[in-house]
Amino acid sequence: MRWFVACVLMLAALPARAADKVVFGLDWKAEAEYGGYYQALATGIYAKQGLEVTIQEGGPQINHMQLLMAGRLDFNLGGGRAIEFAAEKLPFLAVAAFFQRDLAVLMAHPGNGNDTFESLRGKPISIGSDTRNGWWRFLAAKFGYSDSQIRPYTYNLAPFLSDKNAVQQGYVSNEPFLIREKIGFDPTILALPDAGYLGYANIVTTSQKLVDTKPDLVRRFIDASILGWYSYLYGDPAPANALIRNANPEMPDALIEFGRKTMLARGTVDSGDARRLGIGAMTDARWKAFYDSMVAVGVYKPGIDLSKAYTTQFVNHRVGMP
Repeated sequence: MRWFVACVLMLAALPARAADKVVFGLDWKAEAEYGGYYQALATGIYAKQGLEVTIQEGGPQINHMQLLMAGRLDFNLGGGRAIEFAAEKLPFLAVAAFFQRDLAVLMAHPGNGNDTFESLRGKPISIGSDTRNGWWRFLAAKFGYSDSQIRPYTYNLAPFLSDKNAVQQGYVSNEPFLIREKIGFDPTILALPDAGYLGYANIVTTSQKLVDTKPDLVRRFIDASILGWYSYLYGDPAPANALIRNANPEMPDALIEFGRKTMLARGTVDSGDARRLGIGAMTDARWKAFYDSMVAVGVYKPGIDLSKAYTTQFVNHRVGMP
């Protein structure tokens, strides 16, 4: 008995295991579209997994992909380039897809005939540089757009609001709310998934080295992020919203709630394969269908080894599902 008590006292005297530090880069400023990650941070879900997570905001002047490749980030929301990584034989890959449906849209003023993707052929469209190298290539190939249509996207609504013929990119969970607040009308929305775009979004990427050397850390980060998203969507979002407002004071409460409700209404996070496999789900079939659709319109070359673009090792385990 004395031996047992002595062992218990010795164990109690041992220092607690230090949390693993993780730096996670977003692809934009703090907003509802990252609510699950902020919820996991605010409610201690990451901490319970033995993680000390720092979330770094993105923005138009921040290239987090370069920071990931330089080893300054452990995880990054940059999975839209996963197939390009595989094509270029770069040791980075996607490990979870938190958006089953992309929130990206093209927006136009109502009543001007710009109400279909086909109707935009030849017309000026304002998009950002990342979009130009991403889903724009899909739309251009499918609907006959040309790069001569591209106009600079200034990351504000003033040019769009002042020109009734303007067309620009946006997020269905953000700009429509701001437009109604400023002018009082709902813009025409052309959603990327409705054009047949099959790509995931809000995709977490990391290095092959981290997957190989610290798979348990990757698993804990993804599991905690999944739990954070379930909590944010179906529980009390207040803890995450407080962190979002603190990180991005220009983000009003009403817009945060609009973003959250839009994601729920559109099944952005919890739809499709996520309904049976859990939030963050990825499947070989979906990746192949997306790749084949992009090959068909000339975006990607055939013959890329998709197994190098992503891994389902850390998802599809129904974590957090009721």
